[in-house]
Amino acid sequence: MFGWEFPPYSSGGLGTACHGLTKGLHNHGVEVLFVIPSCPGEIHSENARIIVADDLKGVKLIAFDSPLCAYMTSAEYKNALLKGKASKGKSSMYGSSLFEEVYRYSEFAKEIARMEGFDVIHAHDWLTYMAGLNARKVSGKPLVVHVHATEFDRSPSPNPAVYNIEREGMHEADVIIAVSNYTKNKIVEHYGVPPDKIRVVHNAVEFSNEDSHFESPFKDNDKIVLFLGRLTFQKGPDHFLYAAKRVLEVERNVKFVIAGSGDMERFIIEKAAELGLANHVLFTGFLKGRDVDKAYKMADLYVVPSVSEPFGITPLEAMRNGTPVLISKQSGVSEVISHCLKADFWDRDEMANKIIAVLRYGELHHELSRNGFSEVRRFNWDEPAQKCMDVYNEAITMGG
Repeated sequence: MFGWEFPPYSSGGLGTACHGLTKGLHNHGVEVLFVIPSCPGEIHSENARIIVADDLKGVKLIAFDSPLCAYMTSAEYKNALLKGKASKGKSSMYGSSLFEEVYRYSEFAKEIARMEGFDVIHAHDWLTYMAGLNARKVSGKPLVVHVHATEFDRSPSPNPAVYNIEREGMHEADVIIAVSNYTKNKIVEHYGVPPDKIRVVHNAVEFSNEDSHFESPFKDNDKIVLFLGRLTFQKGPDHFLYAAKRVLEVERNVKFVIAGSGDMERFIIEKAAELGLANHVLFTGFLKGRDVDKAYKMADLYVVPSVSEPFGITPLEAMRNGTPVLISKQSGVSEVISHCLKADFWDRDEMANKIIAVLRYGELHHELSRNGFSEVRRFNWDEPAQKCMDVYNEAITMGG
């Protein structure tokens, strides 16, 4: 399995999905070899090395030294590269561009394929497709590509080079896994892939037994509306702010919390000030671990105004914490949950009206919280893992 993040080397939903899926596969008796590049400061070896994940028996991680992280743009890669050179005080061995790094990783995949024994190759998102293709050339084993997002989700102006890698990977793969029917339709529409080559496997969510009790920093009469995610075009943080402005025109004792980081961070901070929301919008930066669950529990409502969301695990995480959820209709997760509120990301008036309704009417808040928690308890990673195993068997049969 090739991926670009895995807890604790994780910056978003892809790492969460990989962690849950490998755990589910292990529960079904599948041995997983996970190949991942490291990010600066986390793994210092100049060479590939094997580490064992603390809570995933049966999953072997091979970490390939690299400054590249999931969701990284070309500009962010260059910044990471420069920081790496400065900290080491010498020339870097890394590629000079994002695409060189992807190529370098794909070459490393050949060595992994020669050294290790396996039955099927599973590649997560475009950064790994070349690696998957190289591993298949060396081993002759079937390739499954897992589409968690497309370039048409990530950017208003798709990068042709990324698109070409995505298209090649999808067309060359034996079978494609899409995280939703929403994503499947995009693959068919934009990449010309026959629909009968695509299998939909929805994501899930893990439950924890940890006690996350904490003291809220807000006053009892404050209502808290949360945005938690990457501050990028795809996630719609600007739509969150515009809806917040409309809410505050009629409800003043509301605090809007924005948790996350990304390329739109400065724009969103400046936009909050421009809209006159500075006293009502709080920025926490990137959260991880138990702080994520604390943020959900602190909130009266979690809002996900994504412009294009292939799936979206965070609404399930919020519901797991008993937090009511408002999601955009342009999301794959809307296919699998019903005890939540839904609105088009661009309809700021409808979004604002539904936020106000949850904050004003205790019974609505209670029902969304109770029913949402009950609904999400039925989710677990064993089911998507079983569906992936069915895909593996199909791919192996096709190869035979």
